[in-house]
Amino acid sequence: QLQLVESGGGLVQPGGSLRLSCVASGISYSYYYPVSWFRQAPGKEREGVGCVSRSGTSTDVADSVKGRVTISRDSAKNTVYLQMSSLKPEDTAVYYCAADCYCELETCKFWGQGTQVTVSS
Repeated sequence: QLQLVESGGGLVQPGGSLRLSCVASGISYSYYYPVSWFRQAPGKEREGVGCVSRSGTSTDVADSVKGRVTISRDSAKNTVYLQMSSLKPEDTAVYYCAADCYCELETCKFWGQGTQVTVSS
């Protein structure tokens, strides 16, 4: 069973930056999975942030974060990163990583527990 653990969330001021990490364990070749990031704000549906392919050579990000978000992976560390900059209060949400899916929430088989990101002055 693949397990995902997110970290790196916290409180940041508007305009600040954060790097979230998603570490996979439990399956030796977990680095073969595409990985996606989603977020869910209070009272709102979970929405896609972006995703990275198995090889790490392809990424896609949502229009709402385009230009402010970079997704990368370090297969040697079984880790996928979500680098966020120029953060806005509307970026406040619980951020989740999911594996074995490429930006399509309905197809994700494995989920992390989420990490809270709060953007506030």
